[in-house]
Amino acid sequence: MSEALYERYKDALRRGHIAALRGRPEEALAAYREAIEIAPDRALPYTSLGGVLLRSGRLDEALTAFDHSLERAPADETALRGRADVLIAANRRVEAAETLDRLSAVLDGQGRLADACDAAREGLVLAESRDRRRDVETFARRLRSEGRDMASTQALGRALDILREPASRPREARAGDEPEAGGVAPESPRPLPMPDPASGPTAATRAREDLMVAAEAAMDADDAGSVRTTALAASAAQRRAGLLEAALDTCYMALALLPADPQIHLALASLYLDRGWRVSAVDKIILLGRLADLDDDDATHDRLAGLVAERLHDEPRLAARYG
Repeated sequence: MSEALYERYKDALRRGHIAALRGRPEEALAAYREAIEIAPDRALPYTSLGGVLLRSGRLDEALTAFDHSLERAPADETALRGRADVLIAANRRVEAAETLDRLSAVLDGQGRLADACDAAREGLVLAESRDRRRDVETFARRLRSEGRDMASTQALGRALDILREPASRPREARAGDEPEAGGVAPESPRPLPMPDPASGPTAATRAREDLMVAAEAAMDADDAGSVRTTALAASAAQRRAGLLEAALDTCYMALALLPADPQIHLALASLYLDRGWRVSAVDKIILLGRLADLDDDDATHDRLAGLVAERLHDEPRLAARYG
């Protein structure tokens, strides 16, 4: 691929990631399809396309996209995870479990024992079989003898929990299931202070008004840095007051001016976790990581790693990169 063509490919991917972050699936799909036309032999645009289609509920198309990705990169972790998520959402549990078997083998081959055990455990939950139970038992024994970190301890605990359960227990009965997103339970919302009825709304309103004034002035001066600084400060103040909806609205307002700003998207990811929207937070972090790759943005990767270490250290989809 020539340098000019590669730049077109990167630009299409970047536009797709930005549109996905902004919640504009049709724009994202168009950009990812453009990237596929430019580089049909690459797996990444198919994987990204599949993710947007899955979130849009277009399961058959999503499955096709993930399969195309896996034809080009059979060990692609994101594509395998996405394929499993599609099949779970379609209630095709046996096929989903088989995909998780493949994912578990890939992760084990990479030396990621805790993540491999988690994938095998998910497969066992979806479709009980003697072989799957034996695989989880094997992973548990290995974690007991080889695991030395917190992730290994937690994965071992999850494995032992499922091994102690009756094999016939249905998935639907498991508290906290989120089957449409791969069976990962949402994080419990982080306790935040309740707003003071005497001062909370007034402070939130003032912060929002200040943001709008500052944003208008910054727009007139073409000063994106001021928009970012004011928006983040206002959102943080609203969050501290326990006004999560106001904090979210502030970030969304700022995104109208700075649609691809990684710091604002990071603030949104934290707010999603505060609300218990774990899957949405993880999706946003994955997309931000891809944008940071395209822009060679090490600072954003460092911020992402900090957020993952603090609040998502047990998330399998992030462990390889930020664990």
